[in-house]
Amino acid sequence: MIDSLILGVDKALRTLCSTPPASQRVPDSPEPAVELNVKEKNLAAALMRVNHAGEVCAQALYQGQALTSRNDRIRLALEGASDEEFEHLAWTERRLEELGGHKSILNPFWYLGAFSLGAFAGAFGDGWSLGFLAETERQVEAHLERHLLALPVRDSKSRAIVEKMKLDERSHAEMAVRLGARELPLPAKRAMSIASRFMTRAAFLV
Repeated sequence: MIDSLILGVDKALRTLCSTPPASQRVPDSPEPAVELNVKEKNLAAALMRVNHAGEVCAQALYQGQALTSRNDRIRLALEGASDEEFEHLAWTERRLEELGGHKSILNPFWYLGAFSLGAFAGAFGDGWSLGFLAETERQVEAHLERHLLALPVRDSKSRAIVEKMKLDERSHAEMAVRLGARELPLPAKRAMSIASRFMTRAAFLV
């Protein structure tokens, strides 16, 4: 447990305080890059800031769930998915820098909240924890689909990143179902959606 806590603190610091290196190639579009105007850059940067904040939450959520998981196989699967989400974190941070944007100043708050939710869900057992994860990933996939509609059409770089992230989120939801996710009650899904909209709006602004 002590080793897990030390590793958890290290991961939190790397997520919040350092620039994560990408081990995979950043997704790109075959279309030639186009110089965006100021309005397009500002919009794309705000949307990518939201996505970066979402990846901060993903790191914390997976960490909280892995810490409380009672099953070694499930814990390893969660850690593997967390590694893929860390790639997303690196991609969105790099794209933010290219667009001249900044990370959400509320990232420490998002991290703490998501970690607490992950640990809380895990305390109810792996089935409910995986159900929470599956529903989270479904909502994130829908959120990314909306971002594809909102991103400037000419911003092929951001769109390529979001497209790949969307595929990975779907894969993580399917993984949770395969591992035995339980279906969450409708009120829980609605509460998650409300919390997600609040976080999205706040991260879009700051």
